[in-house]
Amino acid sequence: MDPQPLITVTANGLYCPPGDFYVDPWQPVQTAVITHGHGDHLRYGSARYILARPGAGIARQRLGGERELEPVDYRAPVRLGTTTVSLHPAGHILGSAQVRIEHERRVWVVSGDYKRQPDPTCSPFEPVVCDVFISEATFALPIYRWPDTAQVVGEIYRWWQANRERGVASVLFCYALGKAQRVLSELRAFTDESVFVHGAVDSLTGVYRRAGIGMLGTRPVGTDKKTDFRGALIVAPPSAAGTPWMRRFGEHVTGFCSGWMRVRGDRRRRGYDRGFVISDHADWPGLIETCTASRAKRILLTHGYSDALQRYFNEKGVEASALQTSYGDED
Repeated sequence: MDPQPLITVTANGLYCPPGDFYVDPWQPVQTAVITHGHGDHLRYGSARYILARPGAGIARQRLGGERELEPVDYRAPVRLGTTTVSLHPAGHILGSAQVRIEHERRVWVVSGDYKRQPDPTCSPFEPVVCDVFISEATFALPIYRWPDTAQVVGEIYRWWQANRERGVASVLFCYALGKAQRVLSELRAFTDESVFVHGAVDSLTGVYRRAGIGMLGTRPVGTDKKTDFRGALIVAPPSAAGTPWMRRFGEHVTGFCSGWMRVRGDRRRRGYDRGFVISDHADWPGLIETCTASRAKRILLTHGYSDALQRYFNEKGVEASALQTSYGDED
């Protein structure tokens, strides 16, 4: 065990003692280094936020303009206490980053959430060599292996068109930040038709457009009762499922984009008509590839199926153990 770890778990979150900062704290702190803008990683109330420049628009949208944000370029060194910190692309969503911490010739990396598949809406994951690698384990079971994204988006397009021929609306549930914009961008390979979006998706899609990300044209669902949604595609967050908001679409079918759709029973249990396997997290091979590429002598695993990945690396002779955090496992 490292006698003086660069990251410790505290009541406020992951803390770096020599740098006197927190990574994705779950309570308000003085200095927060942020991996990305999802709500379980970017929380309101801290005095100072350091984050990758491409994610600044998301942070301003979610925190409000009065927060002190310090956007930094990827790979640019920042001195915090007696540490040197840099942010490196994580491939999860726009502006997502791994946090590299160097102190007295030791290097730790907090990866946050990450994926290895190509994504037109964010910079691709960049392997970072380190001594200790802190990795998520959301989908750390061998059953989770992702199909080609273009193939799945083609399935979404054909599903939408088949529903159109029947004269019914298609409601596609995607997480409002990251997944929705990725799907809207990937669909451009199949159509240039505009789609309807829920208000939560609309506001964040605007942030992506201002960052120069190309996507299909979108139109907010709005409140006009005369709108005819037959044959339309509507992109909405999962929280809208089963709410009165859905009544305006008349006859419709539902789909859900998520890595959890890899298991058929999850789709049935969640009550969707169709599941599409698109994830913004690494699958089982991606997790193994990433942890191995880090060349870390020690791997710490957060939120997810950490037991299976821990066992895999221990059997390979690499020290691995779980690190308890309060991060979520949405996808």
